[in-house]
Amino acid sequence: MKRRLLLSWVTFAGAVSALPGDSVYQLAATLTDQRGQPVQLDAARGQPVLVSMFYTSCQFVCPMLIDAARDTQAALPEAERRRVKVLLISFDPVRDTPAKLAAMARERGLDASQWTLARTDPATARKIAALLKFQYRALPDGEFNHSAELILLDGEGRIAARTAMLAGADARVVAALRKQLSAPARP
Repeated sequence: MKRRLLLSWVTFAGAVSALPGDSVYQLAATLTDQRGQPVQLDAARGQPVLVSMFYTSCQFVCPMLIDAARDTQAALPEAERRRVKVLLISFDPVRDTPAKLAAMARERGLDASQWTLARTDPATARKIAALLKFQYRALPDGEFNHSAELILLDGEGRIAARTAMLAGADARVVAALRKQLSAPARP
């Protein structure tokens, strides 16, 4: 009887924690945040996350991505806004040290309880980019050509919406975000 109970519990626990096959969180990736602390890619599992990839020395598109994420959060009522995390992952980890990530967070006034700026090794950054369908390539001058998209992950790490609109909040992403926030929590 004890064995059957234990097997039932293990089976149930496995079913609860299983990720969908199309989840970005299938990749077991450790990032380093702007405080120099390790953080798992799936750290915000269970809640919606606005995610994009960037690099701190970008002077044009990346600041607009940050503004788009901020505008998307601002389109929500305060109570909902606090439930949305933003994850920006550097694809220039050689130059984007935790100190540089922290400086950018300070300069842009990004609340560390809501915003994670992170880096990882180049191979893992490339894997994350592939899962997000985010493209980038280094240029000879040290700059990058890259996608300019804000991506909404649902609580299970699946892509729920994406936008290339960088001027204000994309109403489609805001609607998808509200849908995610109103969905019942999964055990």
